[in-house]
Amino acid sequence: MKIGQFLKESKLSVGDNASFLLERLGLNDGEVLRILESQIGETAKMSKSKGNIVDPEDAVKRWGADTVRLYILFAGPPEQDFEWTDEGIQGAYRFLSRLWNFVTEREEKLRASESSHEELRTAEGNARDLRGKIHSCLRDYLRDIEERYQLNTAVAQTMKLLNSLSDFEPESDLDWKVLREGVRILLLMLAPITPHICEELWERIGESGLILEAGVPVVDEEALKRDEIEVPVQINGKVRSRVNVPAEAGEEEIKSIVLSDQKVKKYTDGKEIKRFIYVRNKLINIVIG
Repeated sequence: MKIGQFLKESKLSVGDNASFLLERLGLNDGEVLRILESQIGETAKMSKSKGNIVDPEDAVKRWGADTVRLYILFAGPPEQDFEWTDEGIQGAYRFLSRLWNFVTEREEKLRASESSHEELRTAEGNARDLRGKIHSCLRDYLRDIEERYQLNTAVAQTMKLLNSLSDFEPESDLDWKVLREGVRILLLMLAPITPHICEELWERIGESGLILEAGVPVVDEEALKRDEIEVPVQINGKVRSRVNVPAEAGEEEIKSIVLSDQKVKKYTDGKEIKRFIYVRNKLINIVIG
């Protein structure tokens, strides 16, 4: 039996005994212990007796308070333990660096792109799609915090939103105004978690006053409405295609569109369709004989 397997089955960590040996040898170094744990055993929970404590002050000095706050809240639900890893905190630092670079590289255009609520609702094409993603992330973020009390998944929504903003390439003035709306909402979402960087970026995009006094952003339900939606198509329980259908279409129209899809026809041609099940805006399931 390998050492790592024995430790796992015995519900022990390297730190349970190795720290005492290292101390007697004058090598009571937390880094040595972490290397041993990563190579032959599970990571030990933080404990003074195991010599693997991470000093929050040291972490703040190295990574900054915002990074430490983000990492702790993203690591998991507050009622669960989590393992402190260098990879995890480095990931939080990279995310905040991406945010900083994204905003500061577009700072001048964002400052000059203020808009009204009514103007944003006139967006079309990719800009309209982006507004849908912005307010979808905001809706899920608020639900995670206010209803589910899951801060880690709320943080995940901010990361998802930054990815959507980064993928968007504004061309017109209205595109830039939509992008600014997204950046503004993203900063408001992150402000309770990483207040220092958000306060600085808030000012850089031309907002006045403190971000923590700006209030909770509001979901624009109109932005969540879509002309078309992509629906997965299951055939005998397996996803075989994804089809864009009108959001307000009835089942017969949906059925006609789906059955004319080339990927679907590959499985249904010559077969008896026993059932066609449409879960509105979510799923289509076809049962064939």
